[in-house]
Order: sequence, then C-alpha cells, then structure tokens
Amino acid sequence: MERMVEIAVTGATGQLGGRIARRLAERGVAQRLVVRDAARAPDLPGAEVAVAAFGDADAMRAALDGVTTLMFVSASEVPDRVAMHRTAIDAAVAAGVRRFVYTSFVGAAPEATFTFARHHWHTEEHLRSLAADHTILRDNLYLDYFPLMVWPDGVIRGPGGDGRAAPVARDDIADAAVGVLLDGSGHGGRTYDLTGPRALTLHEVAAEMSRVTGREVSYHDETVEEAYASRAGFGAPDWEVEGWVTTYVAIARGEMELVTDHVRRLAGHPPMTLAEYLEANPPASS
Repeated sequence: MERMVEIAVTGATGQLGGRIARRLAERGVAQRLVVRDAARAPDLPGAEVAVAAFGDADAMRAALDGVTTLMFVSASEVPDRVAMHRTAIDAAVAAGVRRFVYTSFVGAAPEATFTFARHHWHTEEHLRSLAADHTILRDNLYLDYFPLMVWPDGVIRGPGGDGRAAPVARDDIADAAVGVLLDGSGHGGRTYDLTGPRALTLHEVAAEMSRVTGREVSYHDETVEEAYASRAGFGAPDWEVEGWVTTYVAIARGEMELVTDHVRRLAGHPPMTLAEYLEANPPASS
C-alpha cells in the first residue's frame, strides 16, 4: 500500500459498507476500502482501494497491511460464509489489525431459528477467541427490506404469525458504526443490539405501509409448508430458501422483538420509524 491508514472497511461496494465509507469520508477520515472489484469501489476523498475476497487469506493480509481497525461488514449469505469470515479475520490479525467492529444479527446463537443468524454467532465466537479488541453490532431486520417483502399483488407472505420485529434502517446502522469507529474507547468487548424504536407485527407493518404509501398492503400468515411451496419456483438453492422462511419463523417466535436505545447511544440520534423511512424512500410502485 502507498500509505498507512488506520481504518479499513469491507463491503464498501455494498449498501451498508458503502454508507459507512461515505460517512467516514465526510468526516475527513483516511480509510482503505477492501473490495472484490476495484471498478465498483466508490470514489471517496481520503480513501484508497485494496482488492481482496474474504476467502483469500494472502490477498486479505496484503489488503490490510498497516491497518489497525477493521470495519468488518459481514459477507453476503453463502453456504461457506463462516469459513470465509474466519479466514478473513485470521488474515487481518496476521496483518496487524488490533480492533474489529463486526456487523452481526440480533439473536445470533448456535441454535437460532433464523439460519443465517447462526453464521453470525460462529463468527462472533471466533472473534471472542482472539486477543484482538472487538465490538459486535447485532442488527435487526433492515427497514430497507420491507418494501421488497411485498409481493406484486400487495401481500406480504410468510409464517410470521403475530410475532414482532424491531426493524432498523441501514442509515442508522451506518451512523452507529461510525460512532463506534471514531470513539476509540469504551466499546471493546461490547455487543450492541441495533433496533428500530418499536417492535411491529407484520400486520402492523402492512397497515403502516398502506397508510404512508397509499397502496393497499396486507399480510398473509402462511404455514411453514405454504412458505416453502410459495417460494419453490424462485429458482433459489435450498439453503437460501430456508434462510428466507426461517426469517419469518424467527419473528413468530419472538427472536427479533427486542427494542434497545443502542442506536441513539452510538449514533447520537433516535432510529427511524417505518413511516419516516417510507416517507424518505417511497417505494417505486406507490
């Protein structure tokens, strides 16, 4: 690398990593953007680009040479995500990284209902096994996803029952992450649950979307069997469909209903409500 920087950000071409990188740039923070495709990296003042994939230990070590703090935005869902995460973490430690900020998922546990939350728990455990400092940001469902959960006929379908989730906007997660990155003390070994201000049932989500967008949205509570059947024609692999369906089952079981003040504490402002998000980001079909 041509110069030394303190902070590196993975996933800077993605929705969350890109938000974090832009906020750091706006604050004049020098950073290194670790991406798989340099052509897609954002052009930000004070940022340099390094190319590496999580599963490539040599490339990750080179990309993180001289970095002390890694904003580790988790990889997209793939079957070997845990192995990729471990490889990247070990490479980072070998490169000299001493501090990790990792984006996990609320309720991460070895037997979490939501299958992808299990991946996060195993990654968390690997971080805890190291001597390096770490802070874990456990995100609830993204508010940004809710418009995408509405099928073309205006129905949200899934086996969520009357369970609740406290969805949080990616903008609020990015603000919280930057708050942690730029505060050098007090967060080591801490786990924060980043949630929205209120836990909502999917019936309430549908009603709020109808009210704000003017488009009639409803929620159909599928059985688990119906959920798998309704998604069978999407052409997705079994592990991905299982992740989609177990998202709803986890809601039904109350595993996403936690509400905290952690966004306010870390970001310095309250998290967005669903209505505020929809008003700022109106769905294209509304």
